[in-house]
Amino acid sequence: MIEVQAAPAEGGFDCVVELGGPGSRARHNVRVATKDLKRWARPGETPESLVARSFEFLLQREPAHQVLKSFALSDIGRYFPEFDEAIR
Repeated sequence: MIEVQAAPAEGGFDCVVELGGPGSRARHNVRVATKDLKRWARPGETPESLVARSFEFLLQREPAHQVLKSFALSDIGRYFPEFDEAIR
């Protein structure tokens, strides 16, 4: 389960992501710049939905406990170059 709450912040959004599964919960903080929302969001998509899709991408590539606790959405491409193409 991926739950995302976004709050407007200077230059974009601050998102709190809660991951839950059998017997475990994890919390992550993700910064989404306005330019990144424009770049990767589908028409009409919310920051919450974009971040949830981004976590689905990450969780296909690494276990939840290896996902950084705090990062900018644009950082994902540094670790996974295919992110840009996959998330559009």
